[in-house]
Amino acid sequence: MNKPVAVIILNWNGKSMLSRFLPEVVRTTDPAIADVIVADNGSDDGSMQLLEEKFPSVKVIRFDRNYGFAEGYNRAIALTRYRYTVLLNSDVATTERWVNILYDYMESHPATGAIQPKILSVEQPDSFEYAGASGGYLDCNGYPYCRGRLFDTVESDIGQYDNVAEIFWASGAALMVRSDLYIKVGGLDADFFAHMEEIDLCWRIRLAGQRIEVVPQSVVHHLGGGTLPASNPRKTYLNFRNNLLLLHKNLPDSCRKKRLFIRRLYDTAAWARFVVTLDFKNAGAVLRAHRDFRKMSRAYTSHPEVNLLPKRPNILFDYFLRRITTFSALKQHP
Repeated sequence: MNKPVAVIILNWNGKSMLSRFLPEVVRTTDPAIADVIVADNGSDDGSMQLLEEKFPSVKVIRFDRNYGFAEGYNRAIALTRYRYTVLLNSDVATTERWVNILYDYMESHPATGAIQPKILSVEQPDSFEYAGASGGYLDCNGYPYCRGRLFDTVESDIGQYDNVAEIFWASGAALMVRSDLYIKVGGLDADFFAHMEEIDLCWRIRLAGQRIEVVPQSVVHHLGGGTLPASNPRKTYLNFRNNLLLLHKNLPDSCRKKRLFIRRLYDTAAWARFVVTLDFKNAGAVLRAHRDFRKMSRAYTSHPEVNLLPKRPNILFDYFLRRITTFSALKQHP
């Protein structure tokens, strides 16, 4: 009998992360319902030898080269076709029954297309982790925020967000999705390269009529941070460019131009702030992001008829002017 869940970890020269985190994933993932699979993007750092010697129970998909995050997962899911797929970052430590809880929830909630667990920090286990916390949202201008994280302010976890909740997006650090639905909506957009591709995927899942939810009874710990710190111009470029692409792709004609105009005003203010602080590399990254967005946006000619962006809150106003730093303090949130 085939198992219903594939826990797929995408790897590219991540031997050290596999050595550190994979033992806990294997130990806590119930083999009765799930296979742990490493999809390797052509690593040459000894990752494959490590898996052969230390993790014989882990299945391996070997690609001939590095297809990147989005395309790597697209290929892996097309090959495996389990009923459910968990996209799990290689720097995530899982806990007891984490996958059982997610699986049971999906089985009993057919209108839910994707879910995430509660994501705490590896380095500060009592705090939420930046990339996902206890579920992600977008504000009226398309800025992402989370239950447990507004901009760079991350909350301690004291059980305040332990209820199951509908969210706008689930973190790609640990995301369970119905595999057929993933394929139906087109999977991850490889043109995003990195940052916000899971938000785009979740937006399309919601446009397809399925819910996105967080199930905090399932808990994982995420190292996070990756290779690009927040101040890195490459990260600035990807965040600004992809946020514009996200809005352009998924907003209807009735409001897309207005919303993008407002975002350009905000981005101009961000550019000016970089210039005033003599951070010319990040200022240049903002300009390149807008230049490349104009080029890339031409490829997206089909737009939905429904606007899923909420009317409130305005996170920039609430955070920087009203000094609200916790999700629960927002007066208007989903």
